Amino acid sequence: MRLVCAAFAFTLLCAAFPAAAGPPYLTDDPAPTDTGHWEIYGFTAGEGHGSALDEDLGFDLNYGPLKGVQLTATVPLSLSHEASEGWRAGSGDLEFGVKYRFLNDEKSGFSAAIFPRLIFPTAAHSPGEKTRVLLPLWVEKDFKGGRSLFGGGGYEVNPGVGNHNFWEGAIALTQDVSKKLSVGLELTRQGPDSAGGTPQTRAGIGTIVQLSEHYALLFSGGPTWADHQTSYRFYAALGLNF
Repeated sequence: MRLVCAAFAFTLLCAAFPAAAGPPYLTDDPAPTDTGHWEIYGFTAGEGHGSALDEDLGFDLNYGPLKGVQLTATVPLSLSHEASEGWRAGSGDLEFGVKYRFLNDEKSGFSAAIFPRLIFPTAAHSPGEKTRVLLPLWVEKDFKGGRSLFGGGGYEVNPGVGNHNFWEGAIALTQDVSKKLSVGLELTRQGPDSAGGTPQTRAGIGTIVQLSEHYALLFSGGPTWADHQTSYRFYAALGLNF
């Protein structure tokens, strides 16, 4: 338990997350990191049912090397809790991705991007798993008054014994309440990722609080419906954009 508390405290002290569409939502958006800028994400995210919990604590490193391009790397620590076993901790799955915004019409407020990702199964809880590939398309429409509608989805190649490839989709609506506060709603859907599995549906509410020009607090959470039961999920981050 001390490891959990220490990791969580370290994340909140050193973490970073940009105040933009995408985080804290599961739904992504087409906007890449600004050219020559860094976005360092530190987060805690989890999903559970009752006392059972799977949680990740980690960092997303994002850099904009070129206009319309974003390089991403995610390095997490995975934690889990079972009533009979207590807490366990180990390395999480590594992710690497490249976002490319191929359309950005500022006049109409419409943009689109692809964001392929490689997910390497280095986690201690995934022996025998193979590298997964996510191939999504994300689009966004911005409206007057600080409202944005974004979403999309794609196909995940999920090799391995008993695993299934699957489609996933998501949509989110956000509203800027003020210059320092944004709120939003989202809905996501994912097909079965294993033999005998069921689709997963998630609903969520998110909030972004801009603390200063560079720092922000991000929160989201909501229910998950899968495997004939209702679970919960949560996300929290402290952000830095420089």
